[in-house]
Amino acid sequence: MAATGLQVSVNRRRKVVRLAYVAPFTQGRPGAHWYAAHHALPRLLSRAANATVHAYVYDPDEGEEVIAYGNGRRVGGERVVYENVDLPEGKPEDLDEAAFKHMQSRWPLGHLAHVFGLSRQELLKLPLAAQGRVLVLEGTPADADAALEALLPVSVAPHAH
Repeated sequence: MAATGLQVSVNRRRKVVRLAYVAPFTQGRPGAHWYAAHHALPRLLSRAANATVHAYVYDPDEGEEVIAYGNGRRVGGERVVYENVDLPEGKPEDLDEAAFKHMQSRWPLGHLAHVFGLSRQELLKLPLAAQGRVLVLEGTPADADAALEALLPVSVAPHAH
């Protein structure tokens, strides 16, 4: 079986951190459906960090969804199923690229990107960011610490245990 991990991607300019599980069951269309049903990480992070945490699902053929969590509870969300989108009058091929991009900016991922100060394309490319690492979950804590320190260079005083 392939290793499982936690992918950490960062856009330092906008101070956005993306976390995603990496495993055979999170890949492709089945992975999008898996993410749609598994929100324990964002729910718990929202409580632990006392911050709003957004979970999103993107299936380029089916649709997109964004769900917001605050203090461990769902506090908002929106979903678009692409086949249900009302296109402007006329034939779909009459819709020019600029008009279509404007339409997408109003969909859940476009709105989330706007909240973060990113373009929709930047948000969708975040998993491919050069500033990203996969933390192998079967590794040692020292391996994860080193990978995170390289990704998020922040001086933090060690906690006494």
